[in-house]
Amino acid sequence: MQRHYPLSEAMREFVETSGRFVAADASMQSIRSAYDALCRHFTPRRDTYVEIEDRSFADDAGRHIPIRVYRPVGEAPRQGWPCVLYLHGGGWMLGGLDSHEFLTARLARDVSAVVIAVDYRLAPEAAFPAAFDDCLAAWRHLQEKGGGRYGIDTSRVAVAGDSSGGNLAAALCVEIAKLGDAAPRGQALIYPVLCADASLPSYRDHADAPLLSAADIADCLRAYAPDPASHRDPRLAPLEASSFDGLPPAFVAVAEFDPLCDDGRIYVERLRAADVPAQFHLGRGLLHGSMRALDRCPETARLYRAFADAIAQMLRNTP
Repeated sequence: MQRHYPLSEAMREFVETSGRFVAADASMQSIRSAYDALCRHFTPRRDTYVEIEDRSFADDAGRHIPIRVYRPVGEAPRQGWPCVLYLHGGGWMLGGLDSHEFLTARLARDVSAVVIAVDYRLAPEAAFPAAFDDCLAAWRHLQEKGGGRYGIDTSRVAVAGDSSGGNLAAALCVEIAKLGDAAPRGQALIYPVLCADASLPSYRDHADAPLLSAADIADCLRAYAPDPASHRDPRLAPLEASSFDGLPPAFVAVAEFDPLCDDGRIYVERLRAADVPAQFHLGRGLLHGSMRALDRCPETARLYRAFADAIAQMLRNTP
């Protein structure tokens, strides 16, 4: 029997609207087409507050990875713009440079930072660790070339992402710490997936939640990481990291009615136990994916404001 979720009118309307974008069939092409249509519906028209440029860079293997650069209009700070490396959600299977422009363009304006979105490879065509590898390559590219190529201050770069993008952002921070490289200024995660443990209470309590069910998460994991042995790899499951020491400060927001709610809560607990500053934001009454309703739902707007404020704090001149 499906649980009743006490949603606000704004959330109910968001669910109803999202439900109109249904794939014509079970093919990945149809699923992606429906998702792209949903994304377009919730993406506002481009404004003049940021300059937007599509570019690409070559990884160590010579493969070109597309990125989109959002730069605030106006004179850059003397030392270069602070920067947010943004990794989009979509279950590692959906999305790209267009899917999260509703958030990335706004973030560039509100944080006064260059935001760089990464069009990483998608599953099932490219399985784990392809998406992670692309994001790590993007981080290294910004550290090596960001000052001259994008006009950014490479000492002031934060990583951010939602859902599977939050997974990639957290995994990136864990890997950078493991390698001993210079860390990001911070990590800002929105309803991230951080492990493959379906026994967590929120998976049970919100197993049939609208927009993302526990079964949906299992499908995404099977597509991206079909080998169960990889589910203990911190590049896929950051909560499996052997240490959380030295990770960058974090802001983690979760949706109350989301199977992934406990992923974010536990991550914050582990970070705090390692003396890493970590903020936890519970989006009360929210569902997974509800950031798209930030112009329609007061609670989502509050989550976004906390997210943007946390990133601005991370990127201040004084660490």
